[in-house]
Amino acid sequence: MLIMRTIKMRCTAFLALLAVLIPAFPAGAQILLDFENGIVASGYNDVRIPGDGGTTFSLSDDLKSDPVYFYRFRLGYLLERHSLSLLIAPLRVESEGQVDREVRFGDTVFPADTDLKSEYRFDSYRATYRYDFFVGESLRIGAGLTGKIRDASISLEGDGRREEKKNTGFVPLINFSLQWLFVRSFSLLVDGDALFSPYGRAEDILFALQYHHSRRLAVRLGYRMLEGGADNDEVYTFALFHYAVFGITLLL
Repeated sequence: MLIMRTIKMRCTAFLALLAVLIPAFPAGAQILLDFENGIVASGYNDVRIPGDGGTTFSLSDDLKSDPVYFYRFRLGYLLERHSLSLLIAPLRVESEGQVDREVRFGDTVFPADTDLKSEYRFDSYRATYRYDFFVGESLRIGAGLTGKIRDASISLEGDGRREEKKNTGFVPLINFSLQWLFVRSFSLLVDGDALFSPYGRAEDILFALQYHHSRRLAVRLGYRMLEGGADNDEVYTFALFHYAVFGITLLL
């Protein structure tokens, strides 16, 4: 019920923002509405908190997690080769099991072979500007910048103890997109945000097959990879998630 209330609140905010912005768009501009959902599964998910003294363990190997449902909303503004968009992309994955060694997580020590539960939360809010520098009859290529606000947390509980590490921060990313209309009504899409630095990395990349029902409506099936993390004194966390994607895009 809590998840459904959260979805409803975010949908309401999304529609309210749309109602405010539509009157401000100039003639010739298009509004993009995009909804993506499907199933996401953990690849690896390694954690050590604090980064300079905690116990390294895996939320996908030492503990086990099942695939979960995910959704994303994007609101965009398109004008010729320019595009602006806002993205809401929440993610929650729960894990449980036992670790065969003592685990220090934050300020709490969990004994070996304790029944443990964990929630990995990684909510992403992004604003993106992209310029399509190549536009042909069948090929469109663009690049730009994304500003991401990361609202994340990792919790661990068991044996009557609970610890949680929260992290909220801003991350700049490089945005890119390639769409190839290889036959009428069908295109291949590669789209994503990514950045690498000495302190960590982030990649969120979609590979999809799109069916264009009309100039205004397209649906897609594909695979999304979300990978990255950080390594510092406060936190060590690197994770990989695999997404099976179904999406729909509507131009107004």
